[in-house]
Amino acid sequence: MHIADQTVVSIQYTLKNGSGEILDQADKEHPLQYLHGAGNLIPGVEKALLGSEEGATMEVVIPPEEAYGGRDEGLVIEVPRSELPEGEIQVGMQFQVQHGEGVGIVTVTGLEGDSVTLDGNHPLAGETLHFDLQVLGVRAATAEELEHGHVHGPGGHAH
Repeated sequence: MHIADQTVVSIQYTLKNGSGEILDQADKEHPLQYLHGAGNLIPGVEKALLGSEEGATMEVVIPPEEAYGGRDEGLVIEVPRSELPEGEIQVGMQFQVQHGEGVGIVTVTGLEGDSVTLDGNHPLAGETLHFDLQVLGVRAATAEELEHGHVHGPGGHAH
């Protein structure tokens, strides 16, 4: 079976940045399973895998436009420390925030006095991503998976 919309795909992968640093990976024992065409992966990876079948391997370079987009400096703001939760604040910490379009995640990128710099960009925004991919399996999605828009594991919902 070939990878197409409405198929469940199981892959192993290694994700590296432009410097060759490993950012994420999934192996045969803990593969990534996803519903193809449901927007569960970045567009560049779905596009690269489309039409492949079990056993296929590939190296793919994904530009920011087909990954997490470019950086938007308008998403970097400074706020008073008093607007954040009580406790120690450190660079790298992430917080969930409410905004006009719903809920988002911000990362603390700077601390200076009583001022905290928050970045609402995805941590990989602006990055060219390098994937080594192997397709471990492809199957038709169940009606329930199609209705829910994601893969279900052996006991029901995916973990």
